Amino acid sequence: MTNETTPAPNFIRNQVRDEIEGGQVTKIVTRFPPEPNGFLHIGHAKSICLNFGLAEQMGGECHLRFDDTNPAKEEQAYIDAIKEDVSWLGFQWAGAVRFASDYFDQLYAWAQHLIREDKAYVDDLTPDEIREYRGTLTEPGQPSPYRERSAEENLDLLERMRLGEFAEGEKVLRAKIDMASPNINLRDPILYRIRHASHHQTGDKWKIYPSYDFTHGQSDAIEGVTHSICTLEFEDHRPLYEWFLNHLPVPTKPRQIEFARLNLNYTLTSKRKLKMLVDEQIVDGWDDPRMPTISGMRRRGYTPAAIRKFCEMIGVTRADGGLVDIAMLTHAIRSDLEDNAPRAMCVLKPLKVVLTNVPQDHEEVYEVAGHPARDDMPVRKVPLTREVYIDQNDFMEDAPKKFFRLAPGKEVRLRNSYVICCDEVIKDDAGEVTELRCSVDFDTLGKNPEGRKVKGVIHWVSVDHGIPLEVRLYDNLFMVEQPDRDKDVDFLDHLNPESLTVCHAIGEPSLADAGPEARFQFERVGYFCADRHVSTPDHLVFNRTVGLKDSWAKIKQKG
Repeated sequence: MTNETTPAPNFIRNQVRDEIEGGQVTKIVTRFPPEPNGFLHIGHAKSICLNFGLAEQMGGECHLRFDDTNPAKEEQAYIDAIKEDVSWLGFQWAGAVRFASDYFDQLYAWAQHLIREDKAYVDDLTPDEIREYRGTLTEPGQPSPYRERSAEENLDLLERMRLGEFAEGEKVLRAKIDMASPNINLRDPILYRIRHASHHQTGDKWKIYPSYDFTHGQSDAIEGVTHSICTLEFEDHRPLYEWFLNHLPVPTKPRQIEFARLNLNYTLTSKRKLKMLVDEQIVDGWDDPRMPTISGMRRRGYTPAAIRKFCEMIGVTRADGGLVDIAMLTHAIRSDLEDNAPRAMCVLKPLKVVLTNVPQDHEEVYEVAGHPARDDMPVRKVPLTREVYIDQNDFMEDAPKKFFRLAPGKEVRLRNSYVICCDEVIKDDAGEVTELRCSVDFDTLGKNPEGRKVKGVIHWVSVDHGIPLEVRLYDNLFMVEQPDRDKDVDFLDHLNPESLTVCHAIGEPSLADAGPEARFQFERVGYFCADRHVSTPDHLVFNRTVGLKDSWAKIKQKG
């Protein structure tokens, strides 16, 4: 794919360009290495755009590799979803999909190499004892009493661990580095743990599984990755990343570069907490349109181009820029849909209007542009009949002076049609308005009425030809900017009880042909997308992607 705009410079792109021009690197190879223990979210989108985009812009290649070192938390469904998300965003990985588990044999051989070089040992300390011996940020650790086992004993114990002779937690393999290091990651980190779990790629072959730190850099080296680009929380792990590369006979030595992760307000990007929302059925799965997952945003109606544009807007830096305003994301999607979404009329809260001076069998069909600025979109046929629906919000019985929509004795224009005047209000026994009786000024089609000014224009749908729709109005899932900031308050306490509202709406006839993921601007209402999973020709379901108001554009104008 080709990006829509010239990418803005950033420190990583500049650094890689200088290395290529200086001859240190001939061809850049990056990788996107998710753990298959959940769905990808908007933070991953930033990493995807960076890694794939950088390789594309520099004439290199980007691998998709699953760092699958913990089979207890991994599933094939996550692997399939991640591949689909990357492809949907518009990127293609080089070669076949890779798995860290492809390298388990080599990693085991390298673990044996470290033992022979007196750089690793099997430890019998319990997990609690290992934490106690490791020390603190201000106090050095203490060596394990098993640290000086012979290479022969360690090799034998490691092999028996591999064969499943020991229980989980009974033994681990640790690197022998420096228990007094100020960097706790270098205080004899764990290389292998015993796990009696079947693996989605290797089956029951292994009873031990390598740690992420031991797997990650060596997998990069095997694949010829030149630049391991990751977020800043891995900066303290870089000395360990380099220690492994320097003490093992790896074929290449990639470089690790860190950048600031994305923190979006009113949003969680912790996989553990997102999984909790799914497991406790607070949301309808990982792709619930309220979720910050890529699949959730896709289902809500976001476009790949808009997400890529957003990632370009926020940029790539080493400095933690704090919270990014979610209005930037909605601005990116709104801008894309403004240019590319066809128009339609839909009444979310129907209120019947009877046009009293229109005959019972009257049917007048207007040909209306699919998009006001796009000649390439087909026109819509919008029928006017004696009875139409308008939105309840477009009528007020006791309207203030600046209410320019419908009220008793006041006029308004039906969009693309005539000016009408409200002559009578019909109510039920409870005093609720159930119907309006209005008259049509037939001399106002395409022109203003003589001698009077009508400021209001409202949308409408024919009662006879309207299509019933289920419309889901989504809002932020959380009511506070940082729902997990206060460690003394459960983040679930900040859930927005009005994050989903369902309307039984009526849409114009053209919407009957809307297929899954079809996007529209419902005029005067917002942008909507036909739900890719539950919408059918017999039961059309539309999700609100974003409203029409663009707060971020106003912020930019003020700036």
